[in-house]
Amino acid sequence: MSKTDTGNSQDQEELGAAGSQLSTAPREELSAAPGIGVIGWARWFWRQLTSMRVALLLLLLLSLGAIPGSLIPQTGADLNKVDDFRKAHRTLAPVYDKLGLFHVYSSVWFSAIYILLFVSLIGCIVPRTWQFVGQLRGRPPAAPKRLTRLPAYTTWRTTADPEQVREAALALMKKRRFRAHVAGDAVAAEKGYVRELGNLVFHVALIVLLVAFAWGQMYKSDGTKLVVEGDGFSNSILQYDDFKSGSMFQNDDLVPFSFDLKDFKGTYEVTGPNRGTPRTYQARIDYSQGAYGKQKSTTIKVNSPLHIGDAKVYLVSHGYAPVITVRDGKGKVVYHDAVPLLPLDGNVTSNGVVKVMDGYENPQGKSEQLGFQAFFVPTFDAKSGTMLSQFPALVNPLLAVNAYHGDLGVDSGIPQSVYQLDKTHMKAFKDGKGQLLKKLLQPGDTLTLPNGAGSLTFEKDIKEWAGFEVVQEPGSGWALGGALGAIFGLAGSLFIQRRRVWVRAVPGPDGVTVVEMAGLGRSESAKVPEELGDLAGILYDQAPGAPDPDDDSNESPIVPAEGAEK
Repeated sequence: MSKTDTGNSQDQEELGAAGSQLSTAPREELSAAPGIGVIGWARWFWRQLTSMRVALLLLLLLSLGAIPGSLIPQTGADLNKVDDFRKAHRTLAPVYDKLGLFHVYSSVWFSAIYILLFVSLIGCIVPRTWQFVGQLRGRPPAAPKRLTRLPAYTTWRTTADPEQVREAALALMKKRRFRAHVAGDAVAAEKGYVRELGNLVFHVALIVLLVAFAWGQMYKSDGTKLVVEGDGFSNSILQYDDFKSGSMFQNDDLVPFSFDLKDFKGTYEVTGPNRGTPRTYQARIDYSQGAYGKQKSTTIKVNSPLHIGDAKVYLVSHGYAPVITVRDGKGKVVYHDAVPLLPLDGNVTSNGVVKVMDGYENPQGKSEQLGFQAFFVPTFDAKSGTMLSQFPALVNPLLAVNAYHGDLGVDSGIPQSVYQLDKTHMKAFKDGKGQLLKKLLQPGDTLTLPNGAGSLTFEKDIKEWAGFEVVQEPGSGWALGGALGAIFGLAGSLFIQRRRVWVRAVPGPDGVTVVEMAGLGRSESAKVPEELGDLAGILYDQAPGAPDPDDDSNESPIVPAEGAEK
């Protein structure tokens, strides 16, 4: 081996030593295949699992795995949509069942990716944290023997003593918030530790996000409730119209509160291309927390929920509830209530049913049940000739009803929708022409049933209802904190550069002090040469240049090495 080869090898070793520990990332070294045996394979598998490339791969797989959960109906979100999908795709549905695509987030394969990512991140963080703590407790390494090999380098001669130069350099570095100390004939300084702290914060934040997501999925609850003006709601599972919860959720986890819907107000655009578009949706309620909480008043608006403990109450829907009165043939009131009807379009064309289950007797004195199908439009336009609302507000309300009598089927024990009429055991009332009895009613009008069977009155009082969604997500705050931590940690690791600077001051052959300054960053960046030039300029003012032996000038400029910047 030649002397040149030997010198280059030594320079590379010195440069590697100078740049060592600029990151807490584990060193990737080529090693022999794992030893034969279970322990060897276990060590090899652990090294692979805790490597950064595997963690990134698992994070990518987790993101890809969430795509089917967004595109395919999920049993935990809407069971009816899943049933509709099964009926429409007879071939795909069995395949999706085997792959767990109807319950992605609780499937075995998604949970496996989730757990492996969790373990991988912990395996990355623990050793890097100890290494980072060790670096914080240690000192920057001593200067390499040949600073000219570093990417940023400059030198000059000065009449100041080497000790004075080193003291000035040490004070300058500390003033610029470098960690610095004198090591031999040079000052060693280092800056940018926040970069590695950002890396650790980013990884810890990912773990917080994973834990918060798992916590929220296991302990979450989500329920909906339709409340008519004047009615109330108590946060109990029995009062929900629809309720979903996580696998670890218990009934006692519900936040105790109740509220009464006092008034709902909706305003709409009256003219222009956006006619009928909602301008205001708000529900005025009185609520109290706990069994003996003080009653308070508030207004819930769209995207402005009510926060009660860990629960959020959202306003999600709206409709009308005409007040209906049903009397028997003797004039006795057997039903009087506001009947909520479900909207079918943006102009709140609605339909529903009225069920009279108890207290009614037909003209023969026999107990019977009544059922009425109702179709409601808040704004009827006679010119259109159709039962389609022309505007969502109550401008010209009209109610279309038809009537049935018999057995509603509610006593069979089989649950049925309150918005649908089971006519299996029902008979239609007929008009004088033998057709289905039906009538269009304005507020205050009455439909008289044939043969003295009674009547139905559409009262002038038309109430409104509001649909509320009550959500409890215990991990949402932690998830937000983890997301913010990940963003700031990633920003710190990307935009903050960790770098080292060395200042060497030694007597030259002619007795004049030779000053050398060099800088090294973790990656190539213009910031290190610029910062080194700035530091060198300040130090040069404190230790001015001395004239060269062959130069009659009083000062010598800073001379950068070949290929390096000032």
